[in-house]
Amino acid sequence: MPFDFEKLYLPEVILIKPKIFTDERGFFLEIFKQSEFKGFGIETLFIQGNISFSKRGVLRGLHYQRHPKAQGKLVMCLRGEIFDVAVDIRKGSPTFGKWVSVILSEKTKNMLWIPEGFAHGFLVLSEYAKVLYLVTGSEYAPQYEGGIIWNDPDIGINWPLRDVGEPILSQKDKALPKLSELREEDLL
Repeated sequence: MPFDFEKLYLPEVILIKPKIFTDERGFFLEIFKQSEFKGFGIETLFIQGNISFSKRGVLRGLHYQRHPKAQGKLVMCLRGEIFDVAVDIRKGSPTFGKWVSVILSEKTKNMLWIPEGFAHGFLVLSEYAKVLYLVTGSEYAPQYEGGIIWNDPDIGINWPLRDVGEPILSQKDKALPKLSELREEDLL
């Protein structure tokens, strides 16, 4: 099996550890294999792929797309290291407003599966980070994008800011609402 799947504190969010084949030339790994993912209960069809490049201290998120354009994400850090976060924003979920985090890095080559119903964000811990996202559901639709402010005290994400200082945010991310300020139709 080319992957080890590990359910996290929020069991729908899954850490995926690929099998890495190395030799004197370098390495090879699979980032997705439909039969393996399906065998673990992740039935998906990727619709779009994205790469972001960010410098140390950049915080992106917390982002999601509303229905009917909701997306799941498979996230992998291709270069550097990030503190990656998923927040449950599913209406009626017993873990609504709870979060889980992992460190993703080019060293481990681990990936994080974040299904629909979760907001996503990350903080760059290394000098630079290049992050790959494969998304499901729908292509990016700006009219359906949503977000939650990164430092919402009701969520209480323990961002490792001591390692990077004050986060660098986009103007859009600085203006995001708290989870409690979202309208019912904004939740997934």
